Amino acid sequence: MTTVPPEPPHVLAVDDSIVDRAVISRLLRSSKYRVTTVDSGKRALEVLSLDRNVHMIITDYCMPEMSGYDLLKRVKESAELREIPVVIMSSENSPTRIQMCLEEGAEEFLIKPVRSSDVSRLCSRLITR
Repeated sequence: MTTVPPEPPHVLAVDDSIVDRAVISRLLRSSKYRVTTVDSGKRALEVLSLDRNVHMIITDYCMPEMSGYDLLKRVKESAELREIPVVIMSSENSPTRIQMCLEEGAEEFLIKPVRSSDVSRLCSRLITR
């Protein structure tokens, strides 16, 4: 009898910058996570409506149309999505912004550039297999 290995945890990475999406995707994949990348909060909500098997969302704060903060609020207001951990990333170290996101339900606020050690710490703490 063969056993099927469990699927790797699925992370949804949201950033309007193609470079930042590539960086976070590479870091997550090197830690053996399945990654879906999208370029906006609206696209993230579309993915979440189609795929309920997302274990963590990592999103940029500052994006056009829908900010990472707005995405966080939409996720936490949804009965179906609110249990998914949301991590906010930003290149701006603004204590007010950080506090606002944490109070709204973000699990973590990372200052860019995100490092491999940030990803390892997050994934071991937030993703339960």
